[in-house]
Amino acid sequence: MKRSRTALMAIAAAAALALTGCSTAADGGDGSASAGDAEPTFTDVSVIVPADPGGGWDQTGRTIAKVLTEQDIVGSAPVTNVGGAGGTIGLAQLANVKDPATLMVDGLVMVGAIETNGSQVRLEDTTPIARLTDEALVVVVPADSPYKDLKGLVEDIVERGQEVTVTGGSAGGADHILAGLMLEAAGLKGAEIPAKLNYTPNAGGGEAVSLILGGKVAAGISGVAEFQQHIEAGTMRALAVSGEEEVPQLPGVPTITEAGYDVVLTNWRGVIAPGDITDADRAELERIMTEMHDTDAWTQELKTKGWADAFLIGPELDAFVTQNISDVTGTLKNIGLI
Repeated sequence: MKRSRTALMAIAAAAALALTGCSTAADGGDGSASAGDAEPTFTDVSVIVPADPGGGWDQTGRTIAKVLTEQDIVGSAPVTNVGGAGGTIGLAQLANVKDPATLMVDGLVMVGAIETNGSQVRLEDTTPIARLTDEALVVVVPADSPYKDLKGLVEDIVERGQEVTVTGGSAGGADHILAGLMLEAAGLKGAEIPAKLNYTPNAGGGEAVSLILGGKVAAGISGVAEFQQHIEAGTMRALAVSGEEEVPQLPGVPTITEAGYDVVLTNWRGVIAPGDITDADRAELERIMTEMHDTDAWTQELKTKGWADAFLIGPELDAFVTQNISDVTGTLKNIGLI
């Protein structure tokens, strides 16, 4: 497998988590049916976003809540943000959640952050519910940047190293990995990559936007949906996108491969639940997410935000997560990030 061509598809306190509000047809509220009773039916769910507001995970969590409630799939779906450490702070708190009607956004970023942060709680300790989307990343610079194309930016990093600052999401996440892969494709190897790469991580997309628009960094990397409005407004310039093909939302912006670097990386996102829920609880959450996925409203949200439909549940999802953890860990080691 050629690593650089691999698409690695990729609350606050206990009081915040008490927002849950799960009820069942059988027992009226403890989250699981009693022995011999009907299968659980969750009339409400809690959505945890393990990042600060403004980024892709936040957009995903709030879009899930919006569609679930507006389509009357559940009565309520309150969203709680718990930012920090690539989602691993939220992940650690999820381990203490007792309400099975709880969904937390996860994805490629969390897979990498678990490794770079040495998280004691891992994805393997949770219950995968659904993979939902896949999205290309985009490399941007401020509108007045001297960099007119990706080659100019990458070559300057190779030459000047730490003098050129790049910002994006959490350390070890998709944005960080993409920066490392581009330097690897430019000829750097192993420990040379982190030695040259001055990467400023952020807990949410809003922080990265502020750094870029304020001219505090040379470039930024994030999902297309997070930077699109600023690119369209002319305050950011898109240099390249990270998918196999150009994206309709950014016409004329080349892929990283077209720009001269043999790299493809896309960022998957999904939802997980606490690790100790029952098989019946997992089936109910899968039913809810499947019903949401099948609505026209969700399809429209995918189109509006430029997210690819990557829906996956059940054993196939389990196998995907296992493989993705292996792929991401190998890549992080190869490019010197762990």
